[in-house]
Amino acid sequence: MIAASIADSLLTAPVIAFIIALVATMLKFEIRLPESLYPVLSTFLLLAIGMKGGKALAASSLSDIWKPLLAALVLGIATPLIAYTLFRVINRLDVVNSAALAAHYGSVSAVTFTVVIATLETRGIEYEGFVAGLLTVLEIVGIVVALFLTRGASSDTNWKSALGEVVRGRSIALLVTGLAIGAIVGAERMAPTDPLFKDLFAGALTLFLIEMGVIAAERLRDIKSAGYKLVLLGILIPLINGFLGALIGVAAGMSTGGVAVMATLAGSASYIAAPAAVRIALPQASPGLYVTASLGVTFPFNLTLGIPYYIAIAQALT
Repeated sequence: MIAASIADSLLTAPVIAFIIALVATMLKFEIRLPESLYPVLSTFLLLAIGMKGGKALAASSLSDIWKPLLAALVLGIATPLIAYTLFRVINRLDVVNSAALAAHYGSVSAVTFTVVIATLETRGIEYEGFVAGLLTVLEIVGIVVALFLTRGASSDTNWKSALGEVVRGRSIALLVTGLAIGAIVGAERMAPTDPLFKDLFAGALTLFLIEMGVIAAERLRDIKSAGYKLVLLGILIPLINGFLGALIGVAAGMSTGGVAVMATLAGSASYIAAPAAVRIALPQASPGLYVTASLGVTFPFNLTLGIPYYIAIAQALT
């Protein structure tokens, strides 16, 4: 089942675009998109995800969402604790660097979330539309829990500024904006925008992942200095957290697609919101560790092998 899931997930335009861009960059081909296009594409994708989630929220009742919301809160607490423990025990990192890495693995990757959504839609697997709201919960809670682990260990922790950076950060702001628009306007009156935000979504994601392939290739060059244990944990932690996310998604009564999304969120690692918060809260932590692990190891792993694994687990459990 996992082999078939890998084949189905890999043979999509966005994932193939990412792989080709990654390989081309490592071979020193110039494939980078114009710099001005990156923020436009990311804005479009985050707004589109938020609007879709907002339309689903408008059609949902509290009884539909309270269990998945509780599940997201549980995951937001559990995943950074798992990551922190493994980095402390296996990689033998200090408290500050372990907590910095835990913030990245406790938070989530909006791009990985976008890819799993596109993959599920390509394969005709239904999922709860309000999952974009769960993403915003996980992105915030995971970072807060990880930073809490440094209490007493670092006198330089700037909690207030770091939390403000997360809550007001661009990804959260755009997702919440999209959620609000979709929830207020509703699916029927949003229909005129579908040719833009729905029909062009896959094409925009393909372009965006070309740029992400370039960025990931640049981080891969730092793996040698990061050490093999960091690489190992950059793969092991997503597998553990992803399986936990699938179990909790099943307990929350979510559909097969919803469980796959929960697993993907739990198994992903932030490389936008978390680095910004960690730079402020834990300035003594090493970016060479947490950026390399999340963007150079976990992100490529999830796009190629992780997402198929999460979908296969969801199908086996539901």
